[in-house]
Amino acid sequence: MASDHGLGFQLTRRAALSPERTALIFREESWTYAELNRVVNRTAYGLHDLGVNPGDRVGFLGLNHPRFLFTLFATAKLGAVFVPLNFRLTAPELRFIIGDAGLHTLIYEEHFASVIDEIRDEIPVRELVCGSPREGERTFDDLQHDQRDADPDYPVEGNATAWIMYTSGTTGRPKGAMLSHDNILWNNINASLAYDGLQDDRTLAVAPLFHIGGLNVTPIGSLWKGATVILEQMFEPGLVLELIERHRITTMFGVPAMFLFMAQHPDFATRDLSSVRTFVVGGAPVPLELLRTYRQRGIDVLQGYGLTETAPFASFLPADMAERKVGSAGIAPFFSEVRIVDDNGLPVPDGERGEIVVKGANVMKGYWNRPDATAEVIVDGWFHTGDIGTRDADGYFYILDRKKDMIISGGENVYPAEVEDCLYQHPEVREVAVIGVQHTRWGETVRAVVVRKEGSAVTEQELIDFTQGKLARYKQPRSVVFTDLLPRNPAGKVIKFDLREQFGQPMTDDDEVRPTQAAEEARAAT
Repeated sequence: MASDHGLGFQLTRRAALSPERTALIFREESWTYAELNRVVNRTAYGLHDLGVNPGDRVGFLGLNHPRFLFTLFATAKLGAVFVPLNFRLTAPELRFIIGDAGLHTLIYEEHFASVIDEIRDEIPVRELVCGSPREGERTFDDLQHDQRDADPDYPVEGNATAWIMYTSGTTGRPKGAMLSHDNILWNNINASLAYDGLQDDRTLAVAPLFHIGGLNVTPIGSLWKGATVILEQMFEPGLVLELIERHRITTMFGVPAMFLFMAQHPDFATRDLSSVRTFVVGGAPVPLELLRTYRQRGIDVLQGYGLTETAPFASFLPADMAERKVGSAGIAPFFSEVRIVDDNGLPVPDGERGEIVVKGANVMKGYWNRPDATAEVIVDGWFHTGDIGTRDADGYFYILDRKKDMIISGGENVYPAEVEDCLYQHPEVREVAVIGVQHTRWGETVRAVVVRKEGSAVTEQELIDFTQGKLARYKQPRSVVFTDLLPRNPAGKVIKFDLREQFGQPMTDDDEVRPTQAAEEARAAT
């Protein structure tokens, strides 16, 4: 029997308690808990035959697919570490993460074969496994050759690292947040208490699983409870509305933009959404009108604030408080603490600005191979989020700004330093600073403020085209403005507040500069 401290045991135990209940549905396929546990065990034996041992890292690159979950639980049963990769990243971005994590094995879907081929000779991966048959490579089916049903017997302690999830850093280099089995467990205890997860839930997992929100808000907790996860590869509003009706979905996680697109779809008024009990939303506050739109359909919206480093629940806004506390990030979960502190780490009075810090069993172990970065953000057990906020007299938190200038575009984190590093490679850029501006569709979007080199006439269109293929699409600037001088403080640091005041005009879709056809073709080629 596997150890009782890890994700692998949790699946084993659920399969023993609820063998015939439906665990997973993907398109026309489905798996009971007994069947899911069986295929996970076989995957674990297959990975072990490739040389994967406790502590080794196993990566997955692909759209949402059952193989993602098979691999996740198989690595857990081996005491290995699962590393989900963002499929939106470019080849150079993936090369850094794969190298930094030191992946032993990388499982990837055939759709991303060209990206892997581009960096194949530059990544220190011992084994490559393709989801579909590909000449000269192992396939995922090859991992299923060992037909034993028994669980692998690898003891896994609760504080062992289960996942390394990469999140962008202010220096432009992503950092791997190490989440333990206990971090994941306690996040799901918090989540279950926040929105009453039920055994009879049918949760739709359509947000990307490589994101902590897409993975550990409803899917993992639902499998823990014995509920059913309906998996879909990509978000498309009309399809999601159809799936809710067809599968009688009760819960779903998404970012506000997803629910906005669903409400704007012509099928929204006619689809049967009566099965939905709760939509869980993260990434940004939900506008009051959108809340009311769903309330009119009888659907509660529970909002949450969190980070990869907190696995992710750091606070939640109960659905019955959504209108009374519009714009709030909510209150601390049952088993976590949240404070607002000053620069010395001391709590500030209610109503005063300070940094949001979080403490609890859901807070990450630290950053992979980055003790320096870990020491900067975890002080005396408190994780410093870098977000600036306030707390009201009722204990509800409000996020006002980001200490690290992070931009959240459509639920994706964009760090200005990474975009700035890319634009500095353009020969006609002397200086650049990147800010986030409000966007009617994406919440925020990226704007570059550029100082041209003397004599340069480089255009907005040329700079936007320059980022194609170098940055993931959501990181690319949607607009560029030019200035003669960037405002700086006496220490020489760019004053982003001044830039936002001067150049932070909100955007709509009509304001965006679209990449040229040639740039789009270049992006597609990468």
